[in-house]
Amino acid sequence: MRIGVLTAGGDCPGLNAVIRSVVHRAVDNYGDEVIGFEDGYAGLLDGRYRTLDLDAVSGILARGGTILGSSRLERDRLREACENASDMIRDFGIDALVPIGGEGTLTAAHMLSEAGLPVVGVPKTIDNDISSTDRTFGFDTAVGVATEAMDRLKTTAESHQRVMVVEVMGRHAGWIALESGMAAGAHGICLPERAFDPDRLVKMVEERFARGKKFAVICVAEGAHPADGTMDYGKGEIDKFGHERFQGIGTALAHELEQRLGKEARPVILGHIQRGGTPTAYDRVLATRFGWHAVEAAHQGRFGRMTALRGTDIVMVPLAEAVTELKTVSKDRMDEAESVY
Repeated sequence: MRIGVLTAGGDCPGLNAVIRSVVHRAVDNYGDEVIGFEDGYAGLLDGRYRTLDLDAVSGILARGGTILGSSRLERDRLREACENASDMIRDFGIDALVPIGGEGTLTAAHMLSEAGLPVVGVPKTIDNDISSTDRTFGFDTAVGVATEAMDRLKTTAESHQRVMVVEVMGRHAGWIALESGMAAGAHGICLPERAFDPDRLVKMVEERFARGKKFAVICVAEGAHPADGTMDYGKGEIDKFGHERFQGIGTALAHELEQRLGKEARPVILGHIQRGGTPTAYDRVLATRFGWHAVEAAHQGRFGRMTALRGTDIVMVPLAEAVTELKTVSKDRMDEAESVY
Protein backbone atom coordinates (compact mmCIF):
# COMPACT_ATOMS: atom_id res chain seq x y z
CA MET A 1 0.00 0.00 0.00
CA ARG A 2 0.90 3.65 -0.35
CA ILE A 3 -0.32 5.51 2.72
CA GLY A 4 -0.55 9.26 3.00
CA VAL A 5 -0.49 10.97 6.40
CA LEU A 6 -1.08 14.59 7.38
CA THR A 7 -1.50 16.70 10.52
CA ALA A 8 -3.99 19.57 10.53
CA GLY A 9 -5.39 22.16 12.93
CA GLY A 10 -3.59 23.24 16.07
CA ASP A 11 -0.39 21.42 16.99
CA CYS A 12 -0.49 19.02 19.89
CA PRO A 13 1.95 16.92 21.95
CA GLY A 14 1.96 13.41 20.50
CA LEU A 15 1.50 14.17 16.80
CA ASN A 16 5.00 13.00 15.97
CA ALA A 17 4.42 9.82 17.95
CA VAL A 18 1.47 8.98 15.66
CA ILE A 19 3.49 9.71 12.52
CA ARG A 20 6.33 7.53 13.80
CA SER A 21 3.96 4.70 14.67
CA VAL A 22 2.25 4.79 11.26
CA VAL A 23 5.62 4.60 9.51
CA HIS A 24 6.99 1.81 11.69
CA ARG A 25 3.87 -0.34 11.42
CA ALA A 26 3.41 0.23 7.70
CA VAL A 27 7.04 -0.06 6.59
CA ASP A 28 8.34 -2.68 9.05
CA ASN A 29 5.36 -4.99 9.05
CA TYR A 30 3.77 -4.56 5.64
CA GLY A 31 6.50 -3.16 3.41
CA ASP A 32 4.28 -0.17 2.62
CA GLU A 33 5.37 3.21 1.34
CA VAL A 34 4.36 6.20 3.50
CA ILE A 35 4.25 9.80 2.30
CA GLY A 36 3.65 12.84 4.50
CA PHE A 37 1.68 15.80 3.19
CA GLU A 38 3.13 19.09 4.40
CA ASP A 39 1.07 21.68 6.29
CA GLY A 40 -2.11 19.65 6.58
CA TYR A 41 -4.81 19.64 3.94
CA ALA A 42 -3.08 22.57 2.21
CA GLY A 43 -0.25 20.19 1.25
CA LEU A 44 -2.78 17.65 0.01
CA LEU A 45 -4.36 20.25 -2.26
CA ASP A 46 -1.06 21.72 -3.42
CA GLY A 47 0.66 18.36 -3.93
CA ARG A 48 3.41 19.04 -1.37
CA TYR A 49 4.61 15.83 0.24
CA ARG A 50 7.72 13.85 1.08
CA THR A 51 8.56 10.21 1.67
CA LEU A 52 8.56 9.09 5.28
CA ASP A 53 10.89 6.17 5.90
CA LEU A 54 12.32 4.87 9.17
CA ASP A 55 15.18 7.37 9.12
CA ALA A 56 12.74 10.25 8.64
CA VAL A 57 10.94 9.43 11.90
CA SER A 58 13.97 8.47 13.96
CA GLY A 59 14.12 10.37 17.26
CA ILE A 60 10.75 12.11 17.00
CA LEU A 61 8.79 10.11 19.60
CA ALA A 62 9.36 12.63 22.40
CA ARG A 63 9.37 15.70 20.18
CA GLY A 64 6.53 18.21 20.40
CA GLY A 65 4.77 19.79 17.43
CA THR A 66 4.68 18.01 14.08
CA ILE A 67 7.49 17.36 11.62
CA LEU A 68 4.97 17.70 8.78
CA GLY A 69 3.74 21.15 9.75
CA SER A 70 0.10 22.08 10.13
CA SER A 71 -2.47 24.62 8.96
CA ARG A 72 -6.18 25.29 8.95
CA LEU A 73 -8.13 25.03 5.71
CA GLU A 74 -10.73 27.54 4.60
CA ARG A 75 -14.10 26.05 3.77
CA ASP A 76 -13.89 26.97 0.08
CA ARG A 77 -10.64 25.05 -0.24
CA LEU A 78 -12.14 22.07 1.58
CA ARG A 79 -14.97 21.96 -0.95
CA GLU A 80 -12.32 22.11 -3.67
CA ALA A 81 -10.60 19.09 -2.12
CA CYS A 82 -13.87 17.12 -2.06
CA GLU A 83 -14.58 17.95 -5.70
CA ASN A 84 -11.11 16.69 -6.69
CA ALA A 85 -10.98 13.60 -4.45
CA SER A 86 -10.74 11.09 -7.29
CA ASP A 87 -8.03 13.15 -9.00
CA MET A 88 -5.96 13.22 -5.82
CA ILE A 89 -6.16 9.45 -5.45
CA ARG A 90 -4.88 9.08 -9.01
CA ASP A 91 -2.24 11.83 -8.83
CA PHE A 92 -0.71 10.70 -5.53
CA GLY A 93 -1.32 6.99 -5.97
CA ILE A 94 -2.43 6.64 -2.35
CA ASP A 95 -4.38 3.64 -1.12
CA ALA A 96 -5.19 5.24 2.23
CA LEU A 97 -5.08 8.69 3.83
CA VAL A 98 -4.52 9.10 7.58
CA PRO A 99 -5.45 12.64 8.70
CA ILE A 100 -4.56 13.41 12.31
CA GLY A 101 -6.51 16.22 13.89
CA GLY A 102 -9.36 17.58 15.95
CA GLU A 103 -13.03 18.21 15.29
CA GLY A 104 -12.46 20.41 12.23
CA THR A 105 -9.89 18.06 10.74
CA LEU A 106 -12.09 15.02 11.30
CA THR A 107 -15.12 16.80 9.83
CA ALA A 108 -13.04 17.45 6.73
CA ALA A 109 -11.89 13.81 6.80
CA HIS A 110 -15.52 12.68 6.88
CA MET A 111 -16.35 14.93 3.91
CA LEU A 112 -13.39 13.57 1.95
CA SER A 113 -14.40 10.03 2.82
CA GLU A 114 -17.91 10.71 1.54
CA ALA A 115 -16.32 12.08 -1.64
CA GLY A 116 -14.48 8.80 -2.21
CA LEU A 117 -11.10 9.11 -0.50
CA PRO A 118 -10.05 6.02 1.53
CA VAL A 119 -9.70 7.73 4.91
CA VAL A 120 -8.77 6.45 8.38
CA GLY A 121 -8.82 9.28 10.92
CA VAL A 122 -6.82 9.72 14.10
CA PRO A 123 -8.32 12.07 16.73
CA LYS A 124 -6.13 14.74 18.28
CA THR A 125 -6.99 17.61 20.58
CA ILE A 126 -5.72 18.85 23.90
CA ASP A 127 -9.33 19.88 24.66
CA ASN A 128 -10.42 16.20 24.85
CA ASP A 129 -13.71 17.17 23.19
CA ILE A 130 -13.96 14.55 20.43
CA SER A 131 -17.01 12.34 20.78
CA SER A 132 -16.68 8.55 20.62
CA THR A 133 -13.27 8.39 22.29
CA ASP A 134 -12.64 8.44 26.02
CA ARG A 135 -9.38 10.35 25.64
CA THR A 136 -7.35 12.08 22.98
CA PHE A 137 -3.58 12.37 23.11
CA GLY A 138 -2.24 15.78 24.07
CA PHE A 139 -4.84 16.24 26.79
CA ASP A 140 -2.75 14.62 29.50
CA THR A 141 0.20 16.86 28.64
CA ALA A 142 -1.94 20.01 28.68
CA VAL A 143 -3.48 19.12 32.04
CA GLY A 144 -0.03 18.50 33.47
CA VAL A 145 1.28 21.86 32.25
CA ALA A 146 -1.73 23.73 33.62
CA THR A 147 -1.56 21.90 36.95
CA GLU A 148 2.12 22.68 37.40
CA ALA A 149 1.47 26.34 36.56
CA MET A 150 -1.22 26.62 39.23
CA ASP A 151 0.95 24.81 41.77
CA ARG A 152 3.63 27.43 41.18
CA LEU A 153 1.20 30.34 41.18
CA LYS A 154 -0.22 29.37 44.56
CA THR A 155 3.04 30.20 46.31
CA THR A 156 3.42 33.60 44.69
CA ALA A 157 -0.26 34.40 45.21
CA GLU A 158 0.09 33.59 48.91
CA SER A 159 3.30 35.60 49.24
CA HIS A 160 1.66 38.72 47.80
CA GLN A 161 -1.90 38.11 49.03
CA ARG A 162 -3.29 38.14 45.51
CA VAL A 163 -6.05 36.53 43.51
CA MET A 164 -4.63 34.74 40.46
CA VAL A 165 -6.96 34.04 37.53
CA VAL A 166 -5.42 31.34 35.35
CA GLU A 167 -6.87 31.06 31.84
CA VAL A 168 -6.41 27.69 30.15
CA MET A 169 -7.48 26.39 26.75
CA GLY A 170 -10.97 25.04 26.16
CA ARG A 171 -13.17 26.85 23.66
CA HIS A 172 -16.40 24.91 24.05
CA ALA A 173 -15.42 22.12 26.44
CA GLY A 174 -13.83 22.70 29.83
CA TRP A 175 -11.99 19.43 30.36
CA ILE A 176 -8.56 21.03 30.85
CA ALA A 177 -9.91 23.56 33.34
CA LEU A 178 -11.87 20.87 35.17
CA GLU A 179 -9.05 18.35 35.59
CA SER A 180 -6.14 20.75 36.08
CA GLY A 181 -8.25 22.84 38.46
CA MET A 182 -9.11 19.78 40.52
CA ALA A 183 -5.53 18.47 40.45
CA ALA A 184 -4.11 21.82 41.57
CA GLY A 185 -6.77 22.46 44.18
CA ALA A 186 -7.99 25.66 42.50
CA HIS A 187 -10.43 27.63 44.63
CA GLY A 188 -12.76 28.24 41.70
CA ILE A 189 -13.24 26.63 38.28
CA CYS A 190 -15.15 28.30 35.44
CA LEU A 191 -16.19 26.24 32.41
CA PRO A 192 -17.86 26.97 29.05
CA GLU A 193 -20.61 24.47 29.90
CA ARG A 194 -22.01 26.52 32.79
CA ALA A 195 -22.18 30.31 33.06
CA PHE A 196 -20.50 31.58 36.23
CA ASP A 197 -21.62 34.27 38.65
CA PRO A 198 -18.85 36.73 39.63
CA ASP A 199 -20.66 37.39 42.91
CA ARG A 200 -20.08 33.77 43.96
CA LEU A 201 -16.36 34.12 43.23
CA VAL A 202 -16.21 37.39 45.18
CA LYS A 203 -17.93 35.76 48.13
CA MET A 204 -15.56 32.79 48.00
CA VAL A 205 -12.49 35.04 48.05
CA GLU A 206 -13.85 37.20 50.86
CA GLU A 207 -14.59 34.13 52.97
CA ARG A 208 -11.07 32.81 52.39
CA PHE A 209 -9.50 36.10 53.45
CA ALA A 210 -11.76 36.18 56.53
CA ARG A 211 -10.42 32.72 57.49
CA GLY A 212 -6.84 33.95 57.14
CA LYS A 213 -6.26 32.36 53.72
CA LYS A 214 -5.30 35.59 52.03
CA PHE A 215 -4.96 34.36 48.46
CA ALA A 216 -6.97 32.49 45.83
CA VAL A 217 -6.39 30.77 42.50
CA ILE A 218 -9.24 30.59 39.99
CA CYS A 219 -8.96 28.40 36.87
CA VAL A 220 -11.02 29.57 33.92
CA ALA A 221 -11.38 28.00 30.47
CA GLU A 222 -10.95 30.41 27.57
CA GLY A 223 -14.54 29.77 26.48
CA ALA A 224 -16.06 30.36 29.93
CA HIS A 225 -18.55 33.20 30.19
CA PRO A 226 -20.42 35.05 32.95
CA ALA A 227 -24.15 34.73 33.48
CA ASP A 228 -26.15 37.36 31.59
CA GLY A 229 -26.07 40.74 33.26
CA THR A 230 -23.49 39.85 35.90
CA MET A 231 -20.49 41.62 34.34
CA ASP A 232 -19.51 43.38 31.14
CA TYR A 233 -18.19 40.79 28.71
CA GLY A 234 -19.09 40.45 25.03
CA LYS A 235 -18.79 37.81 22.37
CA GLY A 236 -15.99 37.97 19.82
CA GLU A 237 -16.04 37.88 16.04
CA ILE A 238 -16.08 34.71 13.95
CA ASP A 239 -12.87 34.13 11.98
CA LYS A 240 -12.63 32.80 8.43
CA PHE A 241 -12.39 29.23 9.74
CA GLY A 242 -15.69 29.52 11.63
CA HIS A 243 -14.09 29.87 15.10
CA GLU A 244 -15.13 32.50 17.63
CA ARG A 245 -12.37 34.88 18.67
CA PHE A 246 -12.74 35.17 22.43
CA GLN A 247 -12.28 38.49 24.21
CA GLY A 248 -9.99 37.25 26.99
CA ILE A 249 -12.07 36.05 29.91
CA GLY A 250 -9.04 35.66 32.20
CA THR A 251 -8.08 39.32 31.92
CA ALA A 252 -11.70 40.52 32.12
CA LEU A 253 -12.46 38.42 35.20
CA ALA A 254 -9.27 39.48 37.00
CA HIS A 255 -10.17 43.13 36.40
CA GLU A 256 -13.74 42.53 37.59
CA LEU A 257 -12.63 40.80 40.78
CA GLU A 258 -10.08 43.48 41.56
CA GLN A 259 -12.74 46.18 41.24
CA ARG A 260 -15.27 44.34 43.39
CA LEU A 261 -12.86 43.06 46.03
CA GLY A 262 -10.52 46.00 46.33
CA LYS A 263 -7.70 43.47 46.28
CA GLU A 264 -4.99 42.82 43.71
CA ALA A 265 -6.00 40.27 41.07
CA ARG A 266 -3.70 39.16 38.28
CA PRO A 267 -4.54 37.26 35.07
CA VAL A 268 -2.18 34.51 33.87
CA ILE A 269 -2.86 33.35 30.31
CA LEU A 270 -1.18 30.00 29.70
CA GLY A 271 -2.05 30.00 26.00
CA HIS A 272 0.00 27.94 23.58
CA ILE A 273 2.46 26.74 26.21
CA GLN A 274 -0.16 24.07 27.03
CA ARG A 275 0.15 22.43 23.63
CA GLY A 276 3.86 22.84 23.02
CA GLY A 277 6.83 20.79 24.15
CA THR A 278 7.39 17.19 25.13
CA PRO A 279 4.36 14.89 25.42
CA THR A 280 3.85 12.88 28.59
CA ALA A 281 4.43 9.13 28.62
CA TYR A 282 0.66 8.57 28.57
CA ASP A 283 0.24 10.68 25.44
CA ARG A 284 3.17 9.00 23.69
CA VAL A 285 1.68 5.56 24.34
CA LEU A 286 -1.86 6.54 23.28
CA ALA A 287 -0.60 8.27 20.13
CA THR A 288 1.53 5.23 19.26
CA ARG A 289 -1.43 2.90 19.69
CA PHE A 290 -3.62 5.12 17.53
CA GLY A 291 -1.05 5.08 14.72
CA TRP A 292 -0.65 1.29 14.92
CA HIS A 293 -4.41 0.71 14.68
CA ALA A 294 -4.83 3.24 11.87
CA VAL A 295 -2.48 1.19 9.68
CA GLU A 296 -4.28 -2.03 10.63
CA ALA A 297 -7.62 -0.46 9.69
CA ALA A 298 -6.24 0.66 6.32
CA HIS A 299 -5.07 -2.87 5.53
CA GLN A 300 -8.45 -4.23 6.54
CA GLY A 301 -10.23 -1.73 4.30
CA ARG A 302 -12.04 -0.16 7.24
CA PHE A 303 -12.26 3.32 5.78
CA GLY A 304 -14.51 6.17 6.86
CA ARG A 305 -13.59 5.44 10.47
CA MET A 306 -11.27 6.78 13.15
CA THR A 307 -9.34 5.26 16.02
CA ALA A 308 -10.88 5.67 19.47
CA LEU A 309 -10.05 4.73 23.04
CA ARG A 310 -12.79 2.84 24.89
CA GLY A 311 -11.69 1.90 28.37
CA THR A 312 -8.25 0.44 27.65
CA ASP A 313 -9.07 -0.82 24.15
CA ILE A 314 -8.55 0.87 20.79
CA VAL A 315 -11.62 0.50 18.57
CA MET A 316 -12.66 1.90 15.20
CA VAL A 317 -15.71 4.16 15.09
CA PRO A 318 -17.42 5.84 12.11
CA LEU A 319 -16.20 9.37 11.38
CA ALA A 320 -19.83 10.44 11.06
CA GLU A 321 -20.41 9.41 14.68
CA ALA A 322 -17.27 11.11 15.92
CA VAL A 323 -18.08 14.58 14.51
CA THR A 324 -21.81 14.72 15.29
CA GLU A 325 -21.31 16.66 18.51
CA LEU A 326 -18.56 17.79 20.86
CA LYS A 327 -17.90 15.93 24.09
CA THR A 328 -18.51 18.44 26.86
CA VAL A 329 -18.19 18.27 30.64
CA SER A 330 -21.23 16.62 32.23
CA LYS A 331 -23.17 18.01 35.18
CA ASP A 332 -21.96 15.13 37.35
CA ARG A 333 -18.32 16.02 36.69
CA MET A 334 -18.99 19.68 37.44
CA ASP A 335 -20.73 18.74 40.69
CA GLU A 336 -17.73 16.60 41.67
CA ALA A 337 -15.37 19.51 41.11
CA GLU A 338 -17.52 21.95 43.08
CA SER A 339 -17.48 19.63 46.08
CA VAL A 340 -13.70 19.89 46.49
CA TYR A 341 -12.98 23.59 46.07
